[in-house]
Amino acid sequence: MVHDPQRTGRASSGQARLSEDDPSGEDPTGGERIAKLLARSGVGSRRDVERLIEEGRVAINGQVLTTPAVKVEAGDIITVDGAVVGEPEPVRVFRYHKPVGLVTTHKDPQGRPTVFEALPRELPRLISVGRLDLNSEGLLLLTNDGGLARALELPATGIVRRYRARAHGRITQERLDRLKDGITVEGVRYGSIDARLDKAKDGPQGANLWLTVTLHEGKNREVRRVLEAVGLKVNRLIRLSYGPFALGTLGVGEVEEVGPRVIREQLSDFILPENLPKGDRPQYRSPAAKSRRARQEAAATELVPPPPEPKARKAYKAGWAKPKPKPGHAKGPSKAKLKAKIEGKTLNAPRTPTGPKPAARARPAAPARPGPARPGPRRPGPKRPGQGRRG
Repeated sequence: MVHDPQRTGRASSGQARLSEDDPSGEDPTGGERIAKLLARSGVGSRRDVERLIEEGRVAINGQVLTTPAVKVEAGDIITVDGAVVGEPEPVRVFRYHKPVGLVTTHKDPQGRPTVFEALPRELPRLISVGRLDLNSEGLLLLTNDGGLARALELPATGIVRRYRARAHGRITQERLDRLKDGITVEGVRYGSIDARLDKAKDGPQGANLWLTVTLHEGKNREVRRVLEAVGLKVNRLIRLSYGPFALGTLGVGEVEEVGPRVIREQLSDFILPENLPKGDRPQYRSPAAKSRRARQEAAATELVPPPPEPKARKAYKAGWAKPKPKPGHAKGPSKAKLKAKIEGKTLNAPRTPTGPKPAARARPAAPARPGPARPGPRRPGPKRPGQGRRG
């Protein structure tokens, strides 16, 4: 809100003008409820804002409020605990892959972990569009606009929800087709439900089934209660899509913001024109979320084993003899030589010119083998005494 010191015609108390004919405090001249505006600004839920007003912590134009039945007009300055509340953000929507074991609430009396405690701290204050129970998983839409959340989760809106369910029991497709006419379970009437049997595996104690369930109302625990009414016990439930938004390749526990252009194209019927976001790119980008192409490349890399590392050659000291080849491992003739030998050819033999073959040359006569060698002169030995003298 922008402060305008020149504005006139306002009540001196600082409270927005209330209608005397309307005890609820609705102002026919226009404006927005204080609780709704502060909820969109991220102060807290409407119940939290009403509690703050009762404690005297909210003021408009310096005047402390005593009732939540007040409407805010353009130019009013709102403070909570003395701090000025800025203009509310345009509508933002997030896709979140809820894992099993988280409660879809801001505060759990039993102290169980909640969805909003698991969200990144840099996100604004968000509320869920509908709920997923503790043991359910899959797509959960989050938004900062309470009016949009209320419009999307109402059964009268008829937003399509699609689930993937694993159940135990036995059933036929003919019995599931009867759910298209609606069913009443424990006094609660459920509208048309399209259930398709995808896979069935028989066992000694029953059958494990996979079903795709499509509905338009989204009442509390609707899928589980309807399937239990036809004899099936659901042991796993995954929400695949909610209206125009699908779970897709979003990883478990990951959150991704919907682009402003998609919000304008798909949800403009449920949002006031002044609250529609502008631009084309979302403000938040999850650092942990990978693109689809990067995931595919990573998966392909994991499937292909890395090439084996070449073995290092054994190093020898200078002067050492090289190892001798082991017996039986001598390198034999090549395949080409063996093939040529079988075919009677000589490998790499020089080509002879065509025509008559040259006459064979006569081999020279072998030299006569020499006989025994004559004994040579005897080597004289040492002279004896008196030898060599003449008589």
